[in-house]
Amino acid sequence: MTGIEGKVVAITDVTRREDLAGLVEVARERFGRLDVFVNNAGVGLISLIDELRVDDWDEMIDVNLKGVLYGIAAALPVFRAQGSGQFVTIASTAAYRTKPVQTVYSATKVAVRTVCDGLQQEAGDSLRVTTISPGMISTEFAERMDPEVRAQISANMADIGITPDAVARAVAFAVEQPDDVDVSEIVVRPTAQS
Repeated sequence: MTGIEGKVVAITDVTRREDLAGLVEVARERFGRLDVFVNNAGVGLISLIDELRVDDWDEMIDVNLKGVLYGIAAALPVFRAQGSGQFVTIASTAAYRTKPVQTVYSATKVAVRTVCDGLQQEAGDSLRVTTISPGMISTEFAERMDPEVRAQISANMADIGITPDAVARAVAFAVEQPDDVDVSEIVVRPTAQS
C-alpha cells in the first residue's frame, strides 16, 4: 500500500471481504474520512451455457456481484457514521440486453443494477448511489475468454470500442455534483453500439 499524488493504492481482491474492509480503513487513515467508494472490479468469462463452465459462473458471481456487496458492506457503515458518502458502481450495458454467450455475465450485471437500485431507495438523504453502465470499452476484458469468443469481442472492440477515460469522465461527473444531487444512472457506450 502506497500513496501516490494524494491517492491511496492498495492491492485488493474484491472476493475477500477483509481486503475491502482494509481498503476502506487505509483510505480513512490516509484522508480522515471516506467520501466516495467506487465498485469497479469485474470479470466477463462469457461462453455458451451449454459449455457448463460452472467455475467461470462462480467467478463472475464472486467478483461482479459479491464483490459489489462486499464493497457496500465495507463502506456503508463508514458513510452512515459520517452522515454522507457516495457509491459509484460500474455495471454494464449487458444488464439491459442479454446476448448469446453473455447470459451469466448479464445476470450478474442485472443483479448489480438491482442491488444499487435497492441501496439507493434505502440510502436516505445523506448517501448518493450511482450506477454507471459502460458498453464496448477498449480494455483487456476478452483476455480470459474462449479463443473464438475472444477474437470476436476483440474485433468489436477494435471497430467500435471507446477508451476507458469515457467511463472515468462519467464517474467524475457523478461525483462532482452538489451533495443534494444524486445521479442515479449513466449509460456510456460507443455511438456505433446498438
